[in-house]
Amino acid sequence: MTKVGFIGLGTMGAPMAHVLRGAGFDVTGMDVSAEMRASFDGAVEPSEQAVAQAAVIVTMLPEGKHVAQVHDTLVRRAAKPGTLLIDCSTIDVDTARDLATKAEAQGLAMIDAPVSGGPAGAAEGTLSFMVGGSDEALARAQPVLSTMGSKITHFGDPGTGQAAKASHNMICGITAMAVIEGFALADAMGLDLDKFYALCAGAAAQSWTLENRCPIPGVVPEAPASNDFDPGFAVRLMAKDLCLAQAAAASSGQRTPFGAEAAKAFTAFAEISGDRDFSAIYTTLRALPGQIKD
Repeated sequence: MTKVGFIGLGTMGAPMAHVLRGAGFDVTGMDVSAEMRASFDGAVEPSEQAVAQAAVIVTMLPEGKHVAQVHDTLVRRAAKPGTLLIDCSTIDVDTARDLATKAEAQGLAMIDAPVSGGPAGAAEGTLSFMVGGSDEALARAQPVLSTMGSKITHFGDPGTGQAAKASHNMICGITAMAVIEGFALADAMGLDLDKFYALCAGAAAQSWTLENRCPIPGVVPEAPASNDFDPGFAVRLMAKDLCLAQAAAASSGQRTPFGAEAAKAFTAFAEISGDRDFSAIYTTLRALPGQIKD
């Protein structure tokens, strides 16, 4: 079976690597953190030897600077010609394009393939992939991506996967603010919030965010709000993604005023509660039912 080097064993990377191994891929997990390596049997520190032995290298790292550093200092130095590079991180479009150009110049194939679906989708192998890269590179990546995900959308040249992810994430951030402000208003006007949720879930206000990130504890038992806002999806990551969307908007010349406001709000909240689920931003607008706001 194909030998895969998987760099980045965090909240998303570890379950993705486990899914690949469970499907029969020969996976070597790599991470600079001993704590992260402990989550994947046989994981090692990133090394030239581990990279050189792999036919496919997958990266799942926090930011563009981390992906660029790994590629510049390790992957392109050690990977054999013809190795397929799959970056599943969420990074800026310009970095994705630059890394693909450099990879091609060294006889390597590369696609950007950021994901949607969160830790649950990663563990279940049901992620959605947004892909940028050549048809040939995607064809080679198909067995790996289809094992980790249930939906693969090819948008075109290198960087277009990240462009799609930035646009998608901006919609998610704006929708989150709408859901959160809607519940704050409903509570301020004395509505029964369980009934309000049921109304919205069956009407035009229905959304993934409503059903999975309702900000009122107890209304949706599986939502982070019902577990003291334990993420979920940390607000610092939401802020990062929305800032990437704003960078993409600036580079393309497209005004996104609602996206800008969402980025501003989540960035400010991340500075004080970065590791809580993003739906906890509700507490900046209104006290939770049964609590007194300071």
